[in-house]
This record gives sequence, structure tokens and C-alpha cells, in this order.
Amino acid sequence: MTTEPAPNKLQRLWLSEAIRLREEHAGPLEDREANRRAQAAGGDLAERIQARALLLAERDGQLQALRHWLQGARLALAALLLLALLSGIGLALAALGDGQRPVNVFWALGSLLGLNLLMLLGWALGLLLARDSSGALGRLWLWLSAKLARDARAAQLAPALLVLLQRQRLSRWGLGVLVHGLWLLALLAALLSLLTLLATRRYGFVWESTILGGETFIALTQALGALPALLGFSLPDAELIRASGDNALASEAARHAWAGWLVGVLLVYGLLPRLLLGLFCLWRWRRGCAVLRLDVGLPGYSLLRERLQPSSERLGVCDAAPAQWSQPTAGSNPQDSQGAVLVAIELDERRPWPPALAKGIGDAGVIDSREQRQRLLEKLSRFPPARLAIACDPRRSPDRGSLALLGELARTAAATRIWLLPAQPGEALDSERLGDWHAALDQLQLAHSDSAPLRWLESGHD
Repeated sequence: MTTEPAPNKLQRLWLSEAIRLREEHAGPLEDREANRRAQAAGGDLAERIQARALLLAERDGQLQALRHWLQGARLALAALLLLALLSGIGLALAALGDGQRPVNVFWALGSLLGLNLLMLLGWALGLLLARDSSGALGRLWLWLSAKLARDARAAQLAPALLVLLQRQRLSRWGLGVLVHGLWLLALLAALLSLLTLLATRRYGFVWESTILGGETFIALTQALGALPALLGFSLPDAELIRASGDNALASEAARHAWAGWLVGVLLVYGLLPRLLLGLFCLWRWRRGCAVLRLDVGLPGYSLLRERLQPSSERLGVCDAAPAQWSQPTAGSNPQDSQGAVLVAIELDERRPWPPALAKGIGDAGVIDSREQRQRLLEKLSRFPPARLAIACDPRRSPDRGSLALLGELARTAAATRIWLLPAQPGEALDSERLGDWHAALDQLQLAHSDSAPLRWLESGHD
């Protein structure tokens, strides 16, 4: 059985924004346990907000929805990569044709680079004029990702991601990596297809125009070929260009010169700009992600300040640790827990309690009210025990509230056992109700027994 990887920094911030948007639209969530566990985890307010959001997302299924959304995003990316690959091959085929007719060099160049240059110009203008420039491919990817996720709980994820990234204007750089990467793949596919066609077919090259003269084409051809010539690509001379205006030259040298010129122009003015811009966007994306933070001044986060970072804690005041819990540490990490505690839930007043306890076993008393429950949970979260025994009266029904409390208490300790108390003299236990307790505790995966776990509390073994 494989375990899902823990969310990274960006995903934790993303979930925090999604939870905030959800609470803005649907109202506050029931978050007492999440707040308590986030408070016990420590850290500044932003870290506690992220811990709370992760706990709520795990409980309500938004973490799973995030994984579904990412899976949909990967499928959408795969579809766009395939589209880019096929489009690049189509560009090369449209540029050179079937070889039966001479190739108009500037018509071929327009087929290879025209749409790319127009889209590049649109991206640059959007970058300069708009707050965030995602491009048509970027918006298409986001739309496909949401469609392929197929999870109603993912409704807030895409808006939350955009809101988060827009604070550092990161959406333009993240989607820029995607857009330039897709165009780079398309142009690379076009270049490889172009080389394949040139290697397997014989093409003649001409230029044709009704209103432009030969000198204009000579100047334009040499201007475009100047940079590729610096990289070693061939540059047709003026006589060859002038002669190609009448008909396709039959000489092998002329075909090689035009083919080298076309490949060089595609590489220099097509692939290299997309590669450089993609690397630039990637650099800006990583740099922005490194400094990305939650805006804790937002109203949705400001309301959490007192719940996650109480004034008493910010001033450095906290309750004194009990004597039996030496060197306490916050959190529920088994490596940081120590000591043993016995607690009882809703016992009959006629039952004598507590039993005789060995030295070093803490008595947390009997939990009867919500206030007692909250105080105990906060204390156990702050000073987690290594062993926790919870005594329950099996004459009571295992209702949802009691089982939820058992689960919360168990999460504060390294190891937990449930003690189902035996009947008092003159009383009998209902076997059916006792079976309900066993089934419910088995479902919660909590160890339980009818005998007193006092030796286990004292030594760690029976």
C-alpha cells in the first residue's frame, strides 16, 4: 500500500486559500479539533493557519480533491503536449508540401513561424499591459484541468490558486513556463520534421511576388539570415537569391543553401526565443515561490488569530505542567511523548474512582462536560503522554460524541488503550451493547480490553 506524499509548501498555501474561500462562501467550518491541534503544533500564525487548513482539508476531502485536480492537470498537460507535437509536424508538412511543386521560401517561413510570432507578440503585450498574462494555452490548460478532475470538492481550488499566485504575480510566470514549453515542443517537432523531409525528398526553392522587386527579397533574406549565419548556417548570396525569383534552381548547392537558411531562421527566430523565455519564466517562478507567503491581514485569516494564537500565548503565559509530566513538549509526535495518563469518560457517580495508581501514572479525572473535555485535550496536546488509558462505561451506548472524543484523545498519545469497565457487583452488562462497543472501537482501530490496563500504564507491557 503506497502512502500519498505530504503536501509541499505551495500546496499547503493553496489549501489554506481554498479553505478561506470556502468559509467566505459557506460560513465558518466546525474547527475546534483542527484549531487545537494547529495551536499545539506551534509556529507563527501563518504556519498554524496552514496546519489548520491541512487538517480540515484531510477531514472534509479537499486534500483528496487537490490530488484529483493535480491528476487532471497532468492529464491535461499530456493532451496539450500531444497537440503541440502533432501541430509541429503539421507545420512542417504545410511548409514544404509534397515535393511536387517548388517551395516558396517566404510562404514556408510564414507557415513555420507566423502563428508562433503572433502568439508571442500577444503574450508580450499581455505581459506589459495586463496584470496577469496567462495566454490562450494557459487558460485552456486550467479549464481542462478542472474538467478532468471530476470532483465537486475541487470547485474552490482553481480560484484559490489564482488568488494565491496573483499576490506575487506568479500566475504569469507559471503559465508562461507552460506556454513557452508547449511552443518549444511544437517548434522542435517542426524542426525535426523539416529535417526529415529535407533528408528524404528533393525540394526546389523559389520566391514569388507581384508587387515586390528582387532587391527587396535580397535585403530581407540576408537580414534574416545574418544571425543564423553566425551559428554556421548557410546564407544564400545575392546572385542565388535573384536567380531563385525566376524558377527553382536545379543545382544541389542552391537547394542546400536555401534549406540551411530555412532551418537556421526557424532555429534562431523560433526555438531560441521560446527556450530563453521559458527559462526566464521558470527562474521568475522559482524565485517567486521561494518568497510566497499567506496574507494574514485578510479578514478570513484575521478572525483566526485569537483562536490559533491566543493573546495569553503571544505574551508568553501558559499553564504550568503537571508534576507527573516532566519535560513536556507540544504536539503529538510519539518521539516527544512521555509518561502515562488514565482518564475516564462519563462514569456513574456510584462507581469508586480512580483505582489505585502506581507512582508516575497521572490521573486526569472523569470527563463529564464540554469544558472539561476541551481543557484536557489542550493539556494533552501540549504535553502528549506516551501511554493513555481511557475508561468507558459499557452500559452506555457508544454514541457519535463519545467515539469522536475517544478519537481526539487517542490522537494526542503515542499509544492508547480503551478500558471497558466491568459491571459492578449485583449488575450485569448488556451483551449486545458490549458488542456494539467492540465493533465501534475496532472500526476506530483502538485497542480495547475488559481488564484494567494498569500494568501496561506503569511499564509499557502487560
